[in-house]
Amino acid sequence: MPPPSKPLGDEFLKGLWKENPIFIQVLGMCPALAVTNSVVNALAMGLATCFVLVCSSFFVSSLRRFIPRPVRISTYIVIIATFVTLTDLVLAALVPDVHRALGAFIPLIVVNCLILGRQEAFASKNPVPRAVADAAGMGVGFAFALTCLGAIREILGAGTFLGVPLFGPHFEPWVIMLLPPGGFLSLGFLLLFFNALKQARDRRRAAAARGETA
Repeated sequence: MPPPSKPLGDEFLKGLWKENPIFIQVLGMCPALAVTNSVVNALAMGLATCFVLVCSSFFVSSLRRFIPRPVRISTYIVIIATFVTLTDLVLAALVPDVHRALGAFIPLIVVNCLILGRQEAFASKNPVPRAVADAAGMGVGFAFALTCLGAIREILGAGTFLGVPLFGPHFEPWVIMLLPPGGFLSLGFLLLFFNALKQARDRRRAAAARGETA
């Protein structure tokens, strides 16, 4: 008998924390470091990736029984590229300034290892509701991580949040935070923080297990 399936809520929530693409799995590092110099750019990239991931997972799961195994990767890429193109056109039409700021990183969503990996590892093996819940959780988790990076870099590097000044005229911006080294520093501190939380949680669970068996 196959093991019981997780509730859909658990499939969604795992992407926010337990299997967060950035903070836990360390996937999609290129956009995480390149476009998070402001909250707007980070949020736009996160939402664009989430949209592509959810739509691709829906179609891959729907068609999984009809996609020949030898060409499955090529088929996944075609599906992903279709939604990336749609996303690129919508951003160019609705928010041209953000589209210009993101530049080539929108088309590069096609080769984001997070998206292709979820199609191969999950969507192609699960029914539509479960695949969409997994994709939505991973997408929202990815957007959350990028927004955290963007907030830290914009606040320290420009003294603003969403373009609104926070510290007054005497604040001296940390310009390095808007440059590539600032992305690495911000990501490093966030990884340290979330890893410390994970280790503390594991220690509490281990202590509770020892108490139960004593």
